[in-house]
Amino acid sequence: MTISQVASRSLVEIAIQTRQAARSLAVLSTEAKNQAIEAIAQALETAAPEILAANAADCQAAEADGIAKPLYNRLKLDAVKLQGAIAGVRDVGKLADPVGVVQINRELDQGLILKRITCPLGVLGIIFEARPEALIQIVSLAIKSGNGVILKGGKEAIRSCETLVKIIHKALVKTAVNPEAVQLLTTREETLEMLRLDGYVDLIIPRGSNSFVRFVQENTRIPVLGHAEGICHLYVDKAADFNKAVAITIDAKTQYPAACNAIETLLVHSAIAAEFLPIVAQALQAVKVELLGDPKTCAILQIAAATEADWSTEYSDSILSIKIVDSLEAAINHINTYGSRHTDAIVTEDIEAAETFLNQVDAAGVYHNCSTRFADGFRYGFGAEVGISTQQMPPRGPVGLEGLVTYKYRVVGDGQIAASYVGKDAKEFTHRDL
Repeated sequence: MTISQVASRSLVEIAIQTRQAARSLAVLSTEAKNQAIEAIAQALETAAPEILAANAADCQAAEADGIAKPLYNRLKLDAVKLQGAIAGVRDVGKLADPVGVVQINRELDQGLILKRITCPLGVLGIIFEARPEALIQIVSLAIKSGNGVILKGGKEAIRSCETLVKIIHKALVKTAVNPEAVQLLTTREETLEMLRLDGYVDLIIPRGSNSFVRFVQENTRIPVLGHAEGICHLYVDKAADFNKAVAITIDAKTQYPAACNAIETLLVHSAIAAEFLPIVAQALQAVKVELLGDPKTCAILQIAAATEADWSTEYSDSILSIKIVDSLEAAINHINTYGSRHTDAIVTEDIEAAETFLNQVDAAGVYHNCSTRFADGFRYGFGAEVGISTQQMPPRGPVGLEGLVTYKYRVVGDGQIAASYVGKDAKEFTHRDL
């Protein structure tokens, strides 16, 4: 079905057809789903020039509209990003099927068997700003987990998204997966309408800026999986190895500044600040990072002063706030006060300090002596991620296949009734794990 045909249907009709296709997808074999995933990967490789041309047109239009630099960086899809996304598709194909896993197999009584078995959620509503490669990741994860998916990309990525979905649909026609399981919406009005479809959509996953995610969370009754902000920290302890600390700081801030797992604040122990800060500042300024500091930092470095608002700001750009703290406890308190529960790291050779940090920082990801940029589904071996969740309840952190399935209880008997297990002559349950 073409994009124009989709546009001629109501969103309720689209959701119903997506759910019907999802029900068929839910019972497909692992082999059939993997064949569809490989067909998508091959189709994307073949159509790479077309995809990159569509993205270049999106980028050109976005620049003309004065798009912000962080959003432009997320929008731009070059050959390296595209190949990475295709590799992620194939990695999903290699993962174990999350559907049909028997989590509990228990005899309640002779001939009365309980099983808890994983199953798809149903229909996912994915809303994302820019980042057309996210569409590729999400479709592969949805197919492997047996879910239908309704996609809504940002207006800045419209050509990229339409091209990608067209290619995916053509690939799926030749497989056992009904192309109706993958739908694309193109207008803001459709976004608002989808958020009201709590009878048809089972989970909303927003990917974008903090204000965007908050808008979604505040305007739907559908469960939302996501994070509003990526305010990540790196704490350089008094027992840090300076070489490690500088390398990790540079990577965590500059490897991809627009990413939600890039650090926004650097915390440095006061015992090493006078020696360490000039070294790390020189390295950061050499790669064009703008530095802001608290009063103690500004007394050591000639940089602009940070404001209170900076500690709770996600720059998504080459800007870094620096603060000197007097203790490990002060660093942890700062992170738990201003952080977004995404990913925070410590650099130290003191194992006890590291353990304290890892145990007491309230975040989905807590790291010791490595960059926060590892907070990623692909790097975790999930094949790809559908999003990152900073909520307390699972799934938490980068969410791959395991976050896209639920479970149901199946009980099979032979005429048993509950009344037999109450009263004076009640039968007893065996509750024996099989």
